[in-house]
Amino acid sequence: MKLKNSFFYTMREDAKDEDSRSGNLLVRAGMIKKTSSGIYMIMPMGKRVLAKIEQIVREEMDAAGAQELLMPALILEDVYEKSGRREAFGSNMFALKDRYQKNYVLGPTHEELFAVAASMKGRSYKDFPYNLYQIQTKYRDETRPRYGLIRVREFIMKDAYSFDVDLEGLDVSYHKMYEAYCHSFDRMDLTYQIVRADTGAMGGLLSEEFQAITGIGEDIVVGCEQCDFSSNLEITEVVETETESQEELRTYTMVETPDAKTIEEVASFFDRDVTDFVKTLVYRVDGRTVAFLLRGDRELNETKALKLLKANEMELADFAEVERVTHARVGFAGPIGIECPVIMDREVTHLRNFIVGANKSDHHYVDVNVRDFQPEMIGDIAQVHEGDRCPKCGGKLKFQHGIEVGNLFKLGTKYATTMGLQYLDKNNQLQPVVMGSYGIGLERCMAAIVEQHNDEHGIIWPLSVAPFAVCIVIVSMKDEQQIQAANALYEELRAAGIEVLLDDRDERVGVKFKDMELIGIPYRVTVGRGIVDGKVELVARSDGEKKELSVDACKQELKELLTK
Repeated sequence: MKLKNSFFYTMREDAKDEDSRSGNLLVRAGMIKKTSSGIYMIMPMGKRVLAKIEQIVREEMDAAGAQELLMPALILEDVYEKSGRREAFGSNMFALKDRYQKNYVLGPTHEELFAVAASMKGRSYKDFPYNLYQIQTKYRDETRPRYGLIRVREFIMKDAYSFDVDLEGLDVSYHKMYEAYCHSFDRMDLTYQIVRADTGAMGGLLSEEFQAITGIGEDIVVGCEQCDFSSNLEITEVVETETESQEELRTYTMVETPDAKTIEEVASFFDRDVTDFVKTLVYRVDGRTVAFLLRGDRELNETKALKLLKANEMELADFAEVERVTHARVGFAGPIGIECPVIMDREVTHLRNFIVGANKSDHHYVDVNVRDFQPEMIGDIAQVHEGDRCPKCGGKLKFQHGIEVGNLFKLGTKYATTMGLQYLDKNNQLQPVVMGSYGIGLERCMAAIVEQHNDEHGIIWPLSVAPFAVCIVIVSMKDEQQIQAANALYEELRAAGIEVLLDDRDERVGVKFKDMELIGIPYRVTVGRGIVDGKVELVARSDGEKKELSVDACKQELKELLTK
């Protein structure tokens, strides 16, 4: 492609409304443009990158034996109500009515429709296994879109679904997708970890995520300093202490604590450590008010809490509701006498003579023990901390940020049962089909690659996904010899099947160099004054290595570099 008469632009200044390195660089490089919160245009140069990522994924899916199809994005709401997921998605699902007042949604994911499609073939056990996939736009009404392409409301996903007659077959299908994902992300030159994760609204037997390790990312990847343990923060177990306090149990008493309502203020008032305090957090969970008890230095893990309660949605109760169930100002809630169910973190069971709010303004109870109140449920609902004990080996846990670029789910018979997807077994008995689900976010891959491959000058695309492999820069558009040599090299490289960009704009050479560095083309050929001696300069974007070569030697080296 020649730049002079093409749609090409870059930005010199940082984008003001981008909160990630990748979002800023992609906007500056003219590859994406935000139209509203969490919604982006993919511009021509960015589309070339996205197409490369899509092709890698498609090739690996096809190699694993999956077959491609395309599902509608506009789906009758009844489909999700039938599977029981309409309530689980809640306000995250875009909903609308057609002219006949029928309820539709924009598909956030397509397990249900794939189950419907599978029913067209799944008559007998002899029809299995098989795998279907699509590459299509998904829609989710995210509460807080952020980090450029990482958390958006409209995005392209590859979603695949395997269909088997039993769990053993699912294991085989799952492993094929696991290997296909490794191959895909390796080809994109992504550094990633595979972690256990929460099954969430998808449900099922197992979930694993492919997390691209970056300096930013909304996910925390939990690892261990001593072993290969790897997990998502949302599901990592807090290992219970092996020793329980032998302190003698005392009788609780109420103490006036004026102006002390935060944990730190209360700990300071009593000259005690925050771990001697048990905090009470009041939430609304699926329409009912619930109080959660945690050690003073812990945070509530909402994913664990939802799973323990088998609930779909939760949010902090408003001040009026807190005051209703405690009969006190916010900041003095406690488990003794609170007028709502109490859910207690299991760590609290090991504490003795702790401090809690007294459900009375400016008062706390001291020397409280678990015998003094009745929790409705006890479970692991606390957020793990860096440095906590590893659930696998007991070593210290460490945290890294990650971008979830892919996920794998063993769905089991969840969707087959609700959607009526059955087959006849060898005994002519109807059985539910066993499913797996496998997703890759294409724009997320694009963002993750940029997060991992950039420098102070811009993006450094891996060759496999770069919009062009080579850019040719003409130093002076007033020098006819430079123009002729550059155009001849351009045509020869194109004829050799090399994707090449020719910067023939009437711009200063410094501007051209900066633009080519910003958009991250792997190799740059500079055609300048050296052309009078038949010489050009070859520069590698990854390490800045420069070579002065004859035109023929340059062509040969490029062919060798690009066919490794």
